[in-house]
Amino acid sequence: MRAIVVDDSKAIRTILSKMLGEFGFEVFSAGHGGDAIELLDRIGAPDLALVDWNMPEVDGYEFVRRVRADERYAGMRLMMVTTESELAQVQRALEAGANEYLMKPFTKDAVLEKLMILGLG
Repeated sequence: MRAIVVDDSKAIRTILSKMLGEFGFEVFSAGHGGDAIELLDRIGAPDLALVDWNMPEVDGYEFVRRVRADERYAGMRLMMVTTESELAQVQRALEAGANEYLMKPFTKDAVLEKLMILGLG
């Protein structure tokens, strides 16, 4: 399985990449949604994308919208991993096409639980 971690925090990208690697994923990463879209054009659709909401250039919400508008990525599961906790924001992300929502700070068990919900754990 392959995953992409999209977050402007290098520390979060490193933590999530390490966790996903331990769960058996080949992991790619990008610092914002624009870089992630370019990466997807090169590598094709991974099984999973973990996406921060608040990023420069192309934020997570816009990334989700763009990915869901592109049929090449129809099977890719999208999980927002963010500090955005307002119910309206969660609903907005899910309506845009996110499959799951994980709040920061998170634990390894919480990530695994969400992966299991998505059928990837």
